[in-house]
Amino acid sequence: MQTSNFKSIIMVSLVKLLPQHAFKNPVMFVVWLGTLVSLLLSFQLMLQQQPFGLAISCSVILLFTLLFANFSEAFAEARGQGQAQSLKATRAALKATRISAGKLDSVDASLLKPGDQVLVKAGEVIPVDGEILKGFGTVNESAVTGESAAVLREANTDRSSVIAGTILLTGELVVQVSQEPGHSFLDKMIALVEGAERKKTPNEQALTVLLAALTMVFVLVVATLPPIASFLDVSLDYVMLIALLVCLIPTTIGGLLPAIGIAGMNRALQANVIAKSGKAVEVAGDIDTLLLDKTGTITYGDRQATEFLPVQGVSITQLAIAAGISSLNDPTPEGKSVLKLTLDHTDLPEEVAIQESIPFTAETRISGNTLTNQSIAVKGSADAIIKWALQRELRIPANLDLLVNQVAKSGGTPLVVAMDTAILGVVALTDVIKPGVAERFASLRALGVKTIMVTGDNPVTAGVIAAQAGVDDFVAEAKPEDKLQLIRQEQDAGRLVAMVGDGTNDAPALAQADIGLAMNNGTQAAKEAGNMVDLDSDPTKLLAVVEIGKQLLITRGALTTFSLANDVAKYFAIIPAVFAGAIPSIAALNFMQLHSPGTAVVSALIFNALIIPALIPLAMRGVRLKAATADVLLKHNMLIYGLGGVLVPFVAIKGIDMFLSMFL
Repeated sequence: MQTSNFKSIIMVSLVKLLPQHAFKNPVMFVVWLGTLVSLLLSFQLMLQQQPFGLAISCSVILLFTLLFANFSEAFAEARGQGQAQSLKATRAALKATRISAGKLDSVDASLLKPGDQVLVKAGEVIPVDGEILKGFGTVNESAVTGESAAVLREANTDRSSVIAGTILLTGELVVQVSQEPGHSFLDKMIALVEGAERKKTPNEQALTVLLAALTMVFVLVVATLPPIASFLDVSLDYVMLIALLVCLIPTTIGGLLPAIGIAGMNRALQANVIAKSGKAVEVAGDIDTLLLDKTGTITYGDRQATEFLPVQGVSITQLAIAAGISSLNDPTPEGKSVLKLTLDHTDLPEEVAIQESIPFTAETRISGNTLTNQSIAVKGSADAIIKWALQRELRIPANLDLLVNQVAKSGGTPLVVAMDTAILGVVALTDVIKPGVAERFASLRALGVKTIMVTGDNPVTAGVIAAQAGVDDFVAEAKPEDKLQLIRQEQDAGRLVAMVGDGTNDAPALAQADIGLAMNNGTQAAKEAGNMVDLDSDPTKLLAVVEIGKQLLITRGALTTFSLANDVAKYFAIIPAVFAGAIPSIAALNFMQLHSPGTAVVSALIFNALIIPALIPLAMRGVRLKAATADVLLKHNMLIYGLGGVLVPFVAIKGIDMFLSMFL
């Protein structure tokens, strides 16, 4: 961490000591009040010339407890400050060429309103969020996404949306402004990374209420001790009572709770996902059903050649060479994949020279090349190649239908290859499943998430892809409105649903879903409808978003378990110290054999303060996510963090006490 950043975090931690900031966290506000009272009692002892070493020591430790809690939140917030400053600089420098009554005038981008039109030329920074009305060009979005590769943006397509702060590399655009000043994508990113608009999520609010209730119970318990002691004619040390209260209440999770929530949003941001609220990240952790498109999400989208199936009497090498020759000038992804598969099997003859290319047309449905030696190599659909062969009086191989049906039943597309002398065989084109997707689905299933693939393919092809990918269910021949209906059905059954989309026709479903992940290269309508935007425009990112949400919830649960458990050891350190003088028999509880009541109190408070910064890395990184059900995760938390929360304080407090006793 840079020195300047560290100083800034320290300054923010000090500012958060002000009462208006401390009051936002009920648990730490009680610590804040206890620190103030302890300091006043220390000064009173000083003025009365009575021993004040223990009182001032406790006050200082309590002050550091507050600072460490503030430091955890400030440290989490600081993770996005560098990016926020960069985005602010980009926003401040934006100028626009506005089109007004047929004239062009240069204005600050901050003065533009929805409906205004601006002209952007190659090399200029796009000044606004909006939709392209006219033109097309390539855009460098690295300022927003961190990805240097240029992307195509074009009017009247699903790639017509542009973002302020990106650079037009080629072409010329007329863009219509879609956002009010101060509400652009850049403004939202700045607010999110700074944490300025971070609101407590529902689970965080519920946990805050629970912690506040526990704190109030312990405040009432400690508040009743002085009257009871007075009635029994027993004197109590008020500083020790404050120490008892601070150790009783859940200060550890109280100090780390804001940092855990901010860290969850930061992890989403590090994955290049902009969550419009912390609630969206948390809800992702409670998702029951994932709705995913097949094309581009589960599969690459472009069919790729995966296998050569020669007819009887033809070798794979003969088929591969013919297929490769037919694809030499084929610009389509399928044609390029056929050529690649050929070269994986064999080398093309050096004497191949193309005289004329045969382009694919809707009428012929074949493509290929005529060579200088007048040989012809073509490929196409089965019926088109059979028709072509019959026109040339070529024999139709007996097992051709068998090979074609074999590919079709496996969910692929059969591409028949022929030379001017014979039909040689079939190339299997397959919509290839992305590596690791099946494993991710298995992990999500173990976490209790149901996956549903939605595709426009026929049921046979969809069923094959679904089986290979390992999804739980699929919907074939689906139309855009079917997604919306399916989401509503799942929600009516009491399930939380997530989906991904990029087009205007996806907007209703994105808005209906509990988690709507919109692609950055999609339309403005899709980005407005979703509550998350993936800057990388990678549909599989939805899987990562769910895992980030799960990790946030598990981390919060684990640290809450640890916080409540580690109070047990502090009870055994503080209670004997507080009551040893008044009730000698209670000294039996001091089985830790701490040196003295004073060192016992100070040791417990030191541990109580230090455990907060010690757990900051875990709060920021998150507890490791494992594929398991909620019951298994609960048992794991209770065993690791519950038992650990009991044992660690005993060892640590005893160690601190032994260290302090060396100086007494």
